Amino acid sequence: MTADRLTSVLLAGGGSAGHVSPLLALADCLTARHDGLQIVALGTAQGLEARLVPARGYRLETVPKVPFPRRPSGDLLRLPGNLNAAVKAAGRAIDAAGAQVVVGFGGYVSTPAYLAARKRRIPIVVHEQNARPGMANKLGARFSRHVGVTFGSTPLAGGQLVGMPLRREITHLDRAAHRAEAMAHFGLDPQWPTLLVTGGSLGAQRLNTAFEASVSGLSAAGIQVLHITGEGKDFTPADTGVGAPYKVVSYADRMDLAYSAADVVVARSGANTVCELTAVGLPAVYVPLPIGNGEQRLNATDVVAAGGGIVVDDADVSAEWVASTLIPLLSDRERLHAMAAAAASIGVRDGDERLADLVESAFATGGRA
Repeated sequence: MTADRLTSVLLAGGGSAGHVSPLLALADCLTARHDGLQIVALGTAQGLEARLVPARGYRLETVPKVPFPRRPSGDLLRLPGNLNAAVKAAGRAIDAAGAQVVVGFGGYVSTPAYLAARKRRIPIVVHEQNARPGMANKLGARFSRHVGVTFGSTPLAGGQLVGMPLRREITHLDRAAHRAEAMAHFGLDPQWPTLLVTGGSLGAQRLNTAFEASVSGLSAAGIQVLHITGEGKDFTPADTGVGAPYKVVSYADRMDLAYSAADVVVARSGANTVCELTAVGLPAVYVPLPIGNGEQRLNATDVVAAGGGIVVDDADVSAEWVASTLIPLLSDRERLHAMAAAAASIGVRDGDERLADLVESAFATGGRA
């Protein structure tokens, strides 16, 4: 290990795109800053990281998945042994990499990484994606003075606002410059205002059902739609023969172009989605996932308070809601322009750079300041 130069960093996070995407964005940023830097990712063999990390060219080490039961069960009795095995596996990965800093993004993988790093007195950096922090990062924040949060309202001890590390194709996106390319890519018509509907890679059944029933009304109102339904959930929209087109795709691998085509977005309010939409300055209607611990509603708090979006309950999204509320909003160009400016005003485009600064500070100070 070279004491005066950053040569090796271990990044712990996995299980969902919410953890893996910022991990990869930080990895790219750090390797661009430091020639020859070794990045090792710590994840599980079952999560998205098992595919995405190697595909990006980074080494993946795995630890056993250790669920933290929220109620008495057999898993609770097995927790000490399972956690101990995961901490040992994390420690082996840290030692093999010669890691000088450990960065955790929350979730199952981060807890053993934090515990193994603390035992070795290796500086820890914590990044919390959601407005409501998870158990792993609450623990990690107790061990670190270098805690980055995505949202200013996140109640995490010592949290510094860094935003979300995002893909460069999003943070450097000029929507106006790519609009013509986006229209051609998706087969859209530039004469119409465009609504983007997306439930993420898995889709959102509530959105799919409500908008499938609203095709004719949106077309007749002169609102063009690009609807990303989720894998295996696409449908054939009714052909009205008149009005604006309605395009359905199950998946879009060029979300930068989807954002360039859009004037307004209806989406879930996962942390990554909220941060991407504010980074590119898109007004949005957020429909929080109605399960979990309510973090999706909290994720939208700051942008809604700024005037860059509105929140609608999942149960209220229907064809009737589209007709009575959404279509009038989409027709109010002055309000949408103001919402776009408000969204952009709180968007953070350099979250990867800010988090990389925290990593460098933790290394330089040994994690003490």
